[in-house]
Amino acid sequence: MDGYGLVVVGTSWGGLAALRELVGGLPDSFAVPLVLVQHRHRTSDGLLARLLQDHTRLPVCEVDDKMPIAPGQVFVAPADYHLLVDEGFFTLTTDAPVRYSRPSIDVTFTSASDVFGERTVGVVLTGANADGAEGLTRITARGGVAIVQDPASAESPTMPAAAIAAVPGAIVRPVGEIASLLASLGSTVVARGHSAASLDELRSSRHR
Repeated sequence: MDGYGLVVVGTSWGGLAALRELVGGLPDSFAVPLVLVQHRHRTSDGLLARLLQDHTRLPVCEVDDKMPIAPGQVFVAPADYHLLVDEGFFTLTTDAPVRYSRPSIDVTFTSASDVFGERTVGVVLTGANADGAEGLTRITARGGVAIVQDPASAESPTMPAAAIAAVPGAIVRPVGEIASLLASLGSTVVARGHSAASLDELRSSRHR
């Protein structure tokens, strides 16, 4: 199937700086919906979305329950909710924390892969635990693409190192290069079923 359906990004400790660089490196024409799952305190407000909006012209919003998945937007998982991906919209749940985290990166990655299959791109950035490794494995098992921040460039290398151990074939790059790689997906609206880069082209970049 041509075109990407969703990019899902997970991060924890050190995530704010990494996310700023990531979204700041995307072109204004970037059309693939981008979902960001950042571990944070359960009482956190919508400040993360506002801080990221300062670094991109793409619209950034915190997800509400049943919010439609739309191209060309950045969606931030709210604090103290798991974010699930459904057919055409997001669902928020207050199920028990996973790996002591809610939102859980694994939960979002897994549900994204169940809906979008090979059209899913999963990205694991800096963090201090192993959340995201299992979900990234699920994404690749369904034919999707796995990208991981180079642990040497991460403020906390534990999360990316765990992801690489779980998915040895993942594309490993510093955050700035990950932004460029995602930008190579192209600016064509996903709903039209096209992308400037094919799945094979993106996967082949891990060998360059």
